[in-house]
Amino acid sequence: MLPPRVVLGTAYYPEYLPRELGDRIGTDLDLMAAAGLTAIRVGESVWSTWEPRDGVFELEWIRPVLDCAGHRGIDVVLGTPTYAVPPWLQRAHPEIAAERRTGERVPWGIRQEIDYGHPVFRFHAERVIRRIVERYRDHPAVIGYQVDNEPGVLLAHNEGAFQAFVARLHEQYGDVETLNEAWGLTYWSHRLSDWPELWRPDGNSTPSYDLAWRRFQAERTTEFIGWQAELVRELRRPEQFVTTCLAYDRPAVADVPLTSRLDVAAGNIYVDVQEGLERPARPSRLDVGWIGRSVAELYLAADRVYGSRGEPFLVTETNATSIGGSHQNRPPYDGQLRQLAWAMVSRGARMVEYWHWHSIHHGAETFWGGILGHGLQPGRVYDEIATIGAELTAAGSALAGLRPDVDVAVVWSTESDWALQFQPPLAHPGGAPDSSSYRTIVGAFYAGVLHAGLQPGVVPIERLGGDPAALVSRCPALVVAALYIASDEQLDLLVEYARAGGHLIVGPRTGYADPEARARAEVAPGRLRDAAGVHYLEYENLLDDVPVTGLNGHATRWAEALIVDDAEPLAWLEHPRGRPIVTMRRFGAGRVTYVGTVPDPALAAAIHGKSASWAPSVTALSAVNSAGERLWFVHNWSGAEVAVKGLELGPWDVRMLREDRGCTSTI
Repeated sequence: MLPPRVVLGTAYYPEYLPRELGDRIGTDLDLMAAAGLTAIRVGESVWSTWEPRDGVFELEWIRPVLDCAGHRGIDVVLGTPTYAVPPWLQRAHPEIAAERRTGERVPWGIRQEIDYGHPVFRFHAERVIRRIVERYRDHPAVIGYQVDNEPGVLLAHNEGAFQAFVARLHEQYGDVETLNEAWGLTYWSHRLSDWPELWRPDGNSTPSYDLAWRRFQAERTTEFIGWQAELVRELRRPEQFVTTCLAYDRPAVADVPLTSRLDVAAGNIYVDVQEGLERPARPSRLDVGWIGRSVAELYLAADRVYGSRGEPFLVTETNATSIGGSHQNRPPYDGQLRQLAWAMVSRGARMVEYWHWHSIHHGAETFWGGILGHGLQPGRVYDEIATIGAELTAAGSALAGLRPDVDVAVVWSTESDWALQFQPPLAHPGGAPDSSSYRTIVGAFYAGVLHAGLQPGVVPIERLGGDPAALVSRCPALVVAALYIASDEQLDLLVEYARAGGHLIVGPRTGYADPEARARAEVAPGRLRDAAGVHYLEYENLLDDVPVTGLNGHATRWAEALIVDDAEPLAWLEHPRGRPIVTMRRFGAGRVTYVGTVPDPALAAAIHGKSASWAPSVTALSAVNSAGERLWFVHNWSGAEVAVKGLELGPWDVRMLREDRGCTSTI
């Protein structure tokens, strides 16, 4: 397993270097060791190097890397290469190709083109995994395994997948009449008389079908990664861990069940830098879904990985410099790599690995910049990472087992995200549906917690169960925004949470649909109405931001026409609407705040009342280590110097402090 200190590492692919450069392994690993990099990730992308022809294995090429790493005290995470299939396999067995649409195979020439449920693929995948792990499980440098890479990239429409989906529905519902009722298939004459009449998902317009299809696809991904994990566990040394490298935006991933099949959660966290890391945040011009566009989205990404298992995690990829295509060239300003590393550590990261050591000289990712550029010479990026390495080494075991403090927990629902991708409540300018509606709504509330100077966290809906009083103790305030898909039991738990003393903050669209994605035949917000003391019969999209009175800020993009039953209005939309948009009701030992809009940062912060924000550009988040010490991580997210509470921070600076009997001291 990983050592108690935080590990700094990088992906390392010497096999990608042009041959004329010769053997650089010793040089590279010396440079890594000098910079305080103590882990590398290797081998997951090159099945055709491990097995250049069917049944012909070449396994020794990686040994010099493992040996040289071990001699320098650098640990190795060894990858299984199943996400990048070799040409000989796809040529011999074209039937393993994935289909993005029925009968429309993914063209060969990228990666992850295969249907990973196909038995031919599984046969060959198991064979290469066994050969690699059996050969290197006893190498002392290997501390763990990454199975596959960023799984769940597409929804496979292959015949075998579809038939398995139908079988799953048959098992779940028993007969088509039950399915007809559950999905409302009377609509548009979709009623089935027999299972073979179920249409393909390509042209589907039924929300319940889409949600079932997304659940099924995520279950396939979980099964595939779990299958690999169990195979590796059968072969590994007991102290070696198994993980995978999650991209949380993949369409066929449900992170909580998937990471339950692993030893530790691991995710890729990329973020826009330069002005993208300024606070207060500017409107982002970046339209790339997998890159965080603000400091709030950076913390939200890290909190989601922590939330997957509710414990410290690994960052398997993050920016070294410019990241993305040849047209996305935004290297970080001086100090921003330090900020990113310490931000992830503050949220519980046990390892931070950069993508990647050296920029690649060929292929699709030629301009995804590495710690060393194409000239392979250390420079500004290398020097800053060396500073991070030295700081992490100096902090040592003080960073062991960090568990972030949380003032306000934000509930995350992957199923609600899927449902609101299919039927988005928000629109882009001009009226086109915004498939990122769920993330926009939840992100606004999360950002508001930071804006208020409070400490946010993420709790997946799957991990919300248990005793309401225990939940209050763990999460004194809980945000449930856009929780569109929710069971009666989940909504009742939220009510009891407030009754037991919690502060429940309810946002738009929460509780509107049942687990079949059917709109509830109840006056919204349904089972939360009595606790909230408010209801609504209408809602609208806002074309412009609308100022509110009573609290600072604006309502944006969405407004529910709230009717007060037994609550105190806190904020009203300004004329001509002039109706309440934020209310609060004392309920049992707690309270329920209802927010019927997507709040801007000022309104999202005002919901939490007054708080001790350090300064507009500063975040101060804390975590408790395994020794019971509270550490504070204070960031200045600006290019100007700032002094707060006796602490001087330079441009794009970060400081870690130890809380000592009510005081703080710099470490």
